[in-house]
Order: sequence, then structure tokens, then C-alpha cells
Amino acid sequence: MDFFTALFQNRILICAVSGWCVAQVLKTAIHMFLTRKFVVERLVGGGGMPSSHSATVCALSTAACISYGPQSYEFAVSFILAVVVMYDAVGVRRETGIQAHVLNEMLDIFSDMGSDMSPQDKLKEFVGHTPLQVLMGAILGIVIAIFICNML
Repeated sequence: MDFFTALFQNRILICAVSGWCVAQVLKTAIHMFLTRKFVVERLVGGGGMPSSHSATVCALSTAACISYGPQSYEFAVSFILAVVVMYDAVGVRRETGIQAHVLNEMLDIFSDMGSDMSPQDKLKEFVGHTPLQVLMGAILGIVIAIFICNML
């Protein structure tokens, strides 16, 4: 039982998981507001506003900074992780989503021409993030970590 007690008292882990959870719920609510449809996949899927990846790593990094200080290796490792994750979300993953959109349009054209393509053959387009989505996720994660670290 000591393992689970320690796990649930780990405020750095709590900050990171809370950042992810809050971002996913917000992402789902924003998507539902904009499209007037509830899509369950938004609760766990990538892409969208705000970036849950950014919220998670920024909450992690902020909590490490508050707990161990900006000179600590814990903060250094989590900060570099945050930079890599956010760079990837805006760069490679965003380009992947754009390419998926183009390929899906091509599938629609082939389908209209009588091809045997089904809707299941479509690629996921919600993969990466715009810089604004990453920024909003980062701000959300920082705010959540500051809030939780001041409460625990």
C-alpha cells in the first residue's frame, strides 16, 4: 500500500496528469461547441485546442521547477522534454495531419470515381497542433501546476 500512497502524494505526477485531463476535457468541450457534436474520441485523441501534450509537459516542468528549483536536474530534464514535445506537436505532427487531410481528399475523389475505398480507410487528421493550440496548452499546464503546487 505504501507504493500507491506515495504515488498519489506525488504532486509533480498529479500536476502532469491533471494538465492532461483538464486539457482533454476542454478540448472536447471546445470541439463540441464548434461542431455541435459530442465526439468521444476527443477525450483521448491528439490534436485540437488546447494541446494536451503541451499542458502535460508544461505542468510537469513547472511543478519540477517549483519543487526542486530552476537549477535542478529534474527541472532541466522536464524542461528539455517540454521543448521537444511542443516542437514536435507544431512541426512533424502538424505536417502529418496536413498530409492526412490531403490524402483523405484524394480518397474522396477516388471513392467518387467508383473505387472500393471505405470511410474506415481514412487517415486521422487531428494529429498535430497550431502554434496557438500549443501556446494555450502550455499556459494551461503552467497555471494548473502553480495552482496544485500551492494547494498541496
